[in-house]
Amino acid sequence: MRWIKRWLLPLGVGYLTLVALAAMLQGCMVHFPSRDLVGSPADRGLGYEEVTITTRDDQELHSWFIPAPEAQGVLLFLHGNAGNISHRLESLEIFHQLGMSVLIIDYRGYGKSTGRPSEEGLKLDAEAGLHYLVEERGYESEQVVAFGRSLGAALSAELASRHSLAGVILESAFTSLPDIGSDLYPFLPVRLLLRYEYDTKAALVQASEPVLVIHSEGDEIIPYSHGRALYDAAPEPRYFLTIQGDHNTGFLRSRDTYMAGLRDFFETVYESP
Repeated sequence: MRWIKRWLLPLGVGYLTLVALAAMLQGCMVHFPSRDLVGSPADRGLGYEEVTITTRDDQELHSWFIPAPEAQGVLLFLHGNAGNISHRLESLEIFHQLGMSVLIIDYRGYGKSTGRPSEEGLKLDAEAGLHYLVEERGYESEQVVAFGRSLGAALSAELASRHSLAGVILESAFTSLPDIGSDLYPFLPVRLLLRYEYDTKAALVQASEPVLVIHSEGDEIIPYSHGRALYDAAPEPRYFLTIQGDHNTGFLRSRDTYMAGLRDFFETVYESP
């Protein structure tokens, strides 16, 4: 009994404290917005338009539209959970080189956008981005490719489940937040604590668009198995591109392979009847 009181009781209290902190701070663990912009497309020699998009619940999203000359299509860029649009300049340059015009939005609470991030809020933000391309830029939704990286992939899959798009690209994506949370924190009752779902897989199975899943075998945050599981769940036609490198820089380390895979997908999507 003395041993139990001396060791097990403090350990139990410590563990319960850790669980309580994880429950209270999960919003900060899911969303890591930065308010400070560190650059613009002009730093990469790209012409762009600064755009403010109003969501259905009256939040204002700071966004950039980067047109490509003689563009073969347009891409809605939904970034990951950290930073803001100014941290995606390398990707904007790649898509421009591939002949794609791009709309990249900052979610509520990120960069210069108003509001605070939430799962339902970010879904409204993705919807607002697509609505802007259709209503303000004159694209048909069937001309838009939704590109999502990491957490943004869950939003892209959600859009594809609700709208007819040209295609959807899921890069470095998790199957769902409870799944990846359980992988990252196996010592916590993640599925009981989480208030977020971001269920990429469930949304993807309801989509009908061509799907490209991109994942690195060396991703240290989201295991390669998540990408394979999403590919298995995706509708036909579906494609898988394996890259190398870590979660945040794999697309740069594998630039040639990455660009070739994207180019093939865009050609397939836009040449389809």
